[in-house]
Amino acid sequence: MGVERAVPVERAVREVDALRGTLPARQEFRDERFLKNLAGTLLSSAELRGRPAVQAFADDAMAFAGDPRLVQTKLHVNRRVDNEIFSLFDASYFPTLSLDLLTYRTLPTDDRLAERYASPTMPVAIEHRSAGFAARPVVALFPENHIDGRQESDDLIFYFIDKFVERHLRLTRPLMDAVLARDALAQVRAAGPDDVERASAWWVRLHEYHHRQGDMPIPQYLPVKKYKPLAGLEELRADVSSMLVCLHDDGLPEQDALLAYEYVLAERLLRYAVEGVPRPNYDAISSQLLFGYLVEAGGIRLRDGTIHLAPELPAVLAAFLAEVQAIERHIHTEPADQVKQRLLEFTNRYTDFDPRTREYRHIPYFAEIKQRLGV
Repeated sequence: MGVERAVPVERAVREVDALRGTLPARQEFRDERFLKNLAGTLLSSAELRGRPAVQAFADDAMAFAGDPRLVQTKLHVNRRVDNEIFSLFDASYFPTLSLDLLTYRTLPTDDRLAERYASPTMPVAIEHRSAGFAARPVVALFPENHIDGRQESDDLIFYFIDKFVERHLRLTRPLMDAVLARDALAQVRAAGPDDVERASAWWVRLHEYHHRQGDMPIPQYLPVKKYKPLAGLEELRADVSSMLVCLHDDGLPEQDALLAYEYVLAERLLRYAVEGVPRPNYDAISSQLLFGYLVEAGGIRLRDGTIHLAPELPAVLAAFLAEVQAIERHIHTEPADQVKQRLLEFTNRYTDFDPRTREYRHIPYFAEIKQRLGV
């Protein structure tokens, strides 16, 4: 039996949006007086006080000065008491998030995939959300996005798959038509919205699983990999690992695995490559790295502005992963800063890094495509 709620969620969302406008500057989000006043406001609100997610956060806010963790909030989320998330967020890469409420619908996952590549990943579709979650860049919610900044190994990670589908159809499809050879990635080109949703769910599950594998897994080595280019390399390491699973694990359903492989390749190679202009973000750097490596190693070939996928592509992806793994293996015999420098040198070899400004620049090829397509 669920918890009775007299107030419809739409009214709760409107109340949260109204409260967002009263918040102080972000540097005050962890201030004891502010948090206690916020808790009092929430518990006196007729639209919010009966909601378990709100109560959990209010309890944490009252105790935050003595124990700066959102214990009850995270328990509410991780135990899936209901399909509601409410908290105070502070993430530099999701600047619209602050005081926000979200309700979600869990998407189905292939049992074999979930069993073989288990991770605390939640592919979901958004049902209701306050203003912070409306922004296009907010395609996921990570445990460290809450004001306590913490991530435990069993904390759930949410991916908003409806946004992945919209983004693929709006951006990636035109990019594929503009730059890929006509015979490339036939499965994902023919995929409808339901297929894209399924492929997205595969992607995020495999992605999060592989973050936790290897000699320098996340979150253990997150402090080493937070620097923008190394964050891009880590994203690519996880995605190349995922693509190779889709190609080589015979225990997974073949057609779904092939679709997921093509989908991840299209997203990582093309869509992320045109993001972050004029200053590439870490995802754009990962695409530069993949493009540069594949061109040099013969995994893809550029002819008259068109990208052709070579038969050797799977082997080149495996070679890329082997190089990264070989570098990360040094963590057992060398200081972390030394391994970090090795990873950075590898990344800069295949990207456009300006040592004078210490910034990364977009590859002209993709910058021109972005301007031509207006994406």
